[in-house]
Amino acid sequence: MIAPIATQTSTQTMVRNYILENFLFSDNQSDLTDEVSFLEEGIVDSTGVLELVMFVEETFGIRVEDEEIIPDNFDSVAKLSRYVEKKQNSV
Repeated sequence: MIAPIATQTSTQTMVRNYILENFLFSDNQSDLTDEVSFLEEGIVDSTGVLELVMFVEETFGIRVEDEEIIPDNFDSVAKLSRYVEKKQNSV
């Protein structure tokens, strides 16, 4: 089942909350800005990227292709949110 298309704000909020809860173990929104690099800041490692892929597929109902698992799509709240919205709009 495909999840309903979320708005940019709700997509960003969902992504930020997932990162905060599962990688930073925090609920403080100010701990993570939209542009901070998950990889450069050591927030997400290679295993974490796979967890992000599963989160995106399960939460937003989209299929992530192997060639799409790149920093341009998965390295910040803003990048991941844009990727999700682009995929949802292409369905």
